[in-house]
Amino acid sequence: MLKWEYALLVRRRQAATTDLGWEVVFVWYGPDGSMVDVTPYGDTSLAHLNRAGDQGWELVAMSEDPSLEGLSELHRYHLKRPKPADPPPRQRMRGGRRTISG
Repeated sequence: MLKWEYALLVRRRQAATTDLGWEVVFVWYGPDGSMVDVTPYGDTSLAHLNRAGDQGWELVAMSEDPSLEGLSELHRYHLKRPKPADPPPRQRMRGGRRTISG
């Protein structure tokens, strides 16, 4: 049975930490619970989505928070990809001694 794993790319416009005014920040929420600032990998949503697509991710939905209009806009890109198959269980060696002759 095919299983899926999911990730989230968030694009947020927020006050800059410098005197530049505003900046756009991208954060990747991975299926393992990780949260990574991926802003250095591109300056547009398309750059980040294409990078995710190269890694097997498929965009399944996009949403924005309407309560954060204008300078505080927030966009969420929901992605999924097939989950890697679990490796088969390791077989145990049964008792008994091996002898090497030769």
